[in-house]
Amino acid sequence: MGIFSRRQTATLDAAPVADVPAPVVEDAAAGVALDPTLRALTGRWTIDRPHSRIGFSVRHAMVTTVRGAFADYDSTLYFDGARPARSEAHLAIRVASVDTGVEQRDAHLVGRDFFDARRYPEMVFRSTSTVHEGGETFRMAGELTIRDLTRPVELQLDYLGSVLDPFGFERAGFDGTTTIDRTEWGLVYNQRLTAGGTMVSEKVRLQFDISAIRAPSA
Repeated sequence: MGIFSRRQTATLDAAPVADVPAPVVEDAAAGVALDPTLRALTGRWTIDRPHSRIGFSVRHAMVTTVRGAFADYDSTLYFDGARPARSEAHLAIRVASVDTGVEQRDAHLVGRDFFDARRYPEMVFRSTSTVHEGGETFRMAGELTIRDLTRPVELQLDYLGSVLDPFGFERAGFDGTTTIDRTEWGLVYNQRLTAGGTMVSEKVRLQFDISAIRAPSA
């Protein structure tokens, strides 16, 4: 999500791209040496939805895990290859697009007990800072808004590499994860189990499996 690291760019079924020599630069925020190949990734990107997944997982009845994803969202990503601290990400997710594979459960999630999609149609993430933690790992801090409540979150982001695909698109891959307490955003619905515990965990793991495409130059 606008945060990238040191894996060498690859090319598939396309003419090789000439290397651009550049000195190693420093990330001002972390003081960590960055691979000069990152400079070539500087620019604006968008998420390729058919090849990406904005998902979540949560414990159900204390013993199993329910997984779901959102199919409809807009993204704006900017990466600064010389100074990752200047990178930015914005993601607006239509919560009514949630899909857990069970129609009845999806209807419950978009209803008033959870997202209340009619009153609060979007969940929004806006980045506030980015730090290179070393290797191919970055930390992006930001604000997550659900049901008009905004709280700070931090994502761990791993850069997976970049490639020029057979259709001429420059792609970059990222994995992002964070865990939130849903009750902090007003998602407090639950049922108690007779043996103790709750039907739905308050802890939710958010997962961003991103294939980003470089946006055309203005």
